[in-house]
Amino acid sequence: MSKIKVAIIGSGNIGTDLMIKILSLSKTLEMSAMVGIDPDSDGLSRARRKGVATTHEGVDGLLKMAEWRDIKVIFDATSAKAHIYNWEKIEPFKDKKIVDLTPAAIGPYLIPAINFEIDDSLRNVNMVTCGGQATIPIVAAVNRVAKVHYGEIVASIASKSAGPGTRANIDEFTDTTSAAIEKVGGAERGKAIIVLNPAEPPLVMRDTVFTLSEMADKEKIRKSIHDMVAEVQSYVPGYELHQEVQFEEIPESAPVFIEGLGLKHGLRTSVFLKVAGAGHYLPEYAGNLDIMTSAARACGERMVKSLS
Repeated sequence: MSKIKVAIIGSGNIGTDLMIKILSLSKTLEMSAMVGIDPDSDGLSRARRKGVATTHEGVDGLLKMAEWRDIKVIFDATSAKAHIYNWEKIEPFKDKKIVDLTPAAIGPYLIPAINFEIDDSLRNVNMVTCGGQATIPIVAAVNRVAKVHYGEIVASIASKSAGPGTRANIDEFTDTTSAAIEKVGGAERGKAIIVLNPAEPPLVMRDTVFTLSEMADKEKIRKSIHDMVAEVQSYVPGYELHQEVQFEEIPESAPVFIEGLGLKHGLRTSVFLKVAGAGHYLPEYAGNLDIMTSAARACGERMVKSLS
């Protein structure tokens, strides 16, 4: 089967790591163009050295490239605001699809471990956020056993792994992740928090997931979580449980108050995760970026099945 030509917009850390993953790992995607706005960026320099066509004129430059005609999938690794502009430029080309790695959320949320069966007619899908990719599968794992009333996630990432794009997207991160906890994870109410950890040496990504669900068999929930971790590991090898799953029963006589839901009781489940990067371009501690690029590559490879 011939490979499908793709482009990446955004020559920063995420875009560069994704490019290297596609070049070295993908059997179905072929790098055709790397797009940035800084002609001296390391991402564009690496792309040129690897024989990939480049432009430093953003999406407008991409549309002028000879390679544009044959490109079928575009990965957007810029920022939420930039994605809105990029999609306005790309949307008229009906033979192109876009995988959005920003929190813009123009298209529906996609997390490979949960809703990988993409409608082939969709032309813009959103990868939520790094925290969402790491934690929402756990919320969904609990929800498939017992209805989740409330899901809260805390994503702690190394400050060194948060570049300008990540920092510019902090507000969108919390809004997009919270919404996806509900829409994809299945919780009635979701909340997301991100922490930039300044520790030296930098620590790998750590994620904490709390859910309050209806009462259910704890062992069934534990098994569902372990099964989900294995599913995520199939495309993010550095994803793992940091501690064993913990449970606490919240009795009806002592319910907790949840904003928007009122008083609730049931089973509180606490899950602690860590995500180590694969080291393709970024250091091991940048698991937050690695999980996004790994999930995006998996998404792109699924999308091209309808194009080949």
